Amino acid sequence: MLYSIHCLDGGDRKALRDQHIQAHWDYLKAAPVRLVVAGPLLAEDGATAVGSLFVVEVPDRAAAEDFNRNDPFHKAGVWGTISIDLFKKRWDDRLGPGPQA
Repeated sequence: MLYSIHCLDGGDRKALRDQHIQAHWDYLKAAPVRLVVAGPLLAEDGATAVGSLFVVEVPDRAAAEDFNRNDPFHKAGVWGTISIDLFKKRWDDRLGPGPQA
């Protein structure tokens, strides 16, 4: 199953992000789930991180929640708001034009 994990920082968390970025990257590199896509959400300046977005493939919601809960950014309190939702991939431009399912 695919889940989207949408995390918004809890205010200005740049210093906290910077402090925990290497641990966050190390966690993602050894992720206990399949990361379909992952990356920072940016402010309009195109440089300032304001959150994170993940699409993960996991057996169930509990696995998505565990993945998020064990992320160093979560543990450090970088994210103020987290939404985890079941995701149905309908379009993947790598597979050709138009909906696939």
